[in-house]
Amino acid sequence: MKQERGFIRYTVTKKAEAALAGGHPWVYAEEITDVQGEPENGGLADVISQKGKYLGTGLISLASKIRVRILSRNANDRFDEAFWERRLRYAWAYRRQVMGDDKDCCRLIFGEADQFPGLTVDRFHNLLVTQTLSYGMEIRKDLLFPMLVKILREDGEEIDGIFERNDVALRVHEGLAEGKGWYRLPGEEPPASPVTEICENGIRYKVDVENGQKTGFFLDQKYNRQAVARLSKGLRVLDCFTHTGSFAFNAAAGGAAHVTAVDVSESAVEMARENAALNGLAEKMDFLCEDVFDLLPRLAEKGGTPYDFIILDPPAFTKSRKTLPNALRGYKEINSRAMRLLPRGGYLATCSCSHFADETHFKAMLKDAAAEAGVSLRQIEGRQQAADHPILWGVPETDYLKFFIFQVV
Repeated sequence: MKQERGFIRYTVTKKAEAALAGGHPWVYAEEITDVQGEPENGGLADVISQKGKYLGTGLISLASKIRVRILSRNANDRFDEAFWERRLRYAWAYRRQVMGDDKDCCRLIFGEADQFPGLTVDRFHNLLVTQTLSYGMEIRKDLLFPMLVKILREDGEEIDGIFERNDVALRVHEGLAEGKGWYRLPGEEPPASPVTEICENGIRYKVDVENGQKTGFFLDQKYNRQAVARLSKGLRVLDCFTHTGSFAFNAAAGGAAHVTAVDVSESAVEMARENAALNGLAEKMDFLCEDVFDLLPRLAEKGGTPYDFIILDPPAFTKSRKTLPNALRGYKEINSRAMRLLPRGGYLATCSCSHFADETHFKAMLKDAAAEAGVSLRQIEGRQQAADHPILWGVPETDYLKFFIFQVV
């Protein structure tokens, strides 16, 4: 290390050293072999190898199995306001460049991929929605949130408020309380309503940032929805797990003959109906509040092939390696049933948003599902999440969305 920094020091195992050298930013508590100094929750620690080599500096989480989340590998960095402002400006400059005109609704901060470990910030036109899942970010939000708003407004962006969606069980593992509500920007009153309107791919949506899933709307499928729209002309489409209707609307706007949108949540279906009316698409669509696992076999029992194109966009069936086998069985069931329901020459769009069901597992599952259904799959496209959710090589957790479009032959 080039200078004495005054931070506590964690010495780590060779395994942890190798992971850090490969680009991964996490140090687990069990990987720490020695501590020099008194750790402070949310404070800074230098991480060093068994031989004293500097490996990086990160935020301490005393209640978490992930004891340190690396912020920087530069021993000369000073973690002052200027440091955090540079990071925020860098994240915004990236979205301006890669998202272009689509930056009005996009992910502004994607945790570790933007070197803000445990912090997510989504933009829905005039509202920012945050999710803070690490103690170090939690105690710095009063610095970061007003600073981000200032940066956006300086660039001419309209930002009226910040809504916190911290109703996430993961916060408990950080010693943080769950909850949701408006973040009070200094000297400002929060907006009157948590509902705003966005436009994505030319389609308008009412987004409820207080009650919608996750932060209110799933932004990562933005360009995958465009791929569905391009394929849908003249087809009868079934959109499963529709949430508030995004794939269904893109299909309808793309010229589908008819679209049926299905979700188990009545509130999601009601929002989808409202969004259909908002876009003048209601006459081309119908909506079902039903469990897809019940619907697909029921449609098969009726016989015939009522749909030419089926879209499967389920929630994550697993959030741990332990439950992966059960999740793969669930993915296989819905995919096999959808393949059997489609006519030969029909189309299937299918995806998984679970990091643990990685591409290797997901492809193997699809191969098994096709064999069970007695069909072959002709791949049209293989895609990932949009660029506002960047994949940081060396951090596999950032590479989570698998999206495929096939013709069933």
